[in-house]
Amino acid sequence: MRIEARGYDHPDAVKLIAEIQQEYVIRYGGMDETPVDPAEFTPPSGLFLVGYVDDTPAVSGGWRAVDATTVEMKRLYVAPSVRGRGLARLMLAELERTAGDRGHRRLVLETGLRQPEAIALYESSGYTAVAPFGFYADNDLSRHLGKTLTP
Repeated sequence: MRIEARGYDHPDAVKLIAEIQQEYVIRYGGMDETPVDPAEFTPPSGLFLVGYVDDTPAVSGGWRAVDATTVEMKRLYVAPSVRGRGLARLMLAELERTAGDRGHRRLVLETGLRQPEAIALYESSGYTAVAPFGFYADNDLSRHLGKTLTP
């Protein structure tokens, strides 16, 4: 997989974000309603990445600064046609690396109980429960996880 920095509003990112939103519709009955400003994913305060498999956009993920030391990950997604190859783990590692390289020391995320494969990925990558935050802080279907990034 080739990973490229792309704007949150880049056509390849938009395509993958639309796909993940449809995944949420299937699993939860509606799209993720968390407020997102594409500018939040612009360096240096954020980053959005697209992974290409055979030059086709297939994996996405980004982070946005919460404060000087913490970033929130959003939109980690792998297209169904390339699932099971470890690409989510590769993208997660790249998101952690890039956030750490920019001086951030903690990555937090929110995922849902109807995404057991995502929860398994995060827990096996060292993420643990954190205090609920953000748009879905009071949602019983949400899991809030975090990890300290190593410099």
